[in-house]
Amino acid sequence: MEKMKEAYESILIVSCKNGEEAIAEVVGKFKKMIETGATLDSVEEWGKRKLAYMINKESEGYYVLFNFTCDAEFPAELDRVYNITDGVLRSLIVKRIEKSEAPAVVKTTEAPEAVETAEADAE
Repeated sequence: MEKMKEAYESILIVSCKNGEEAIAEVVGKFKKMIETGATLDSVEEWGKRKLAYMINKESEGYYVLFNFTCDAEFPAELDRVYNITDGVLRSLIVKRIEKSEAPAVVKTTEAPEAVETAEADAE
């Protein structure tokens, strides 16, 4: 039976303290890993940005967004490798929901006479 493929996205924040070569090495490592274990849809390198708060005494990080499609087991392995790799400050992997799959939010309002009837029934 063929495994179900799902769409995921992952944001990776790489430490800037080791220089541009170290950043390129870490990004290349994960790009290659994702290409090997999944179908890499896109890579967006957002570049160096100021962090919202200090992480390991660093105020800047290099942000990268990976969009990929894979089976359900791969994100756990990717997360494990993120956690043991030097130079990775933070990472996040989430399952993408296509707009057609997103639940619709329906706001309903009751008619005033329905509220009056409900109050009368409660008494």
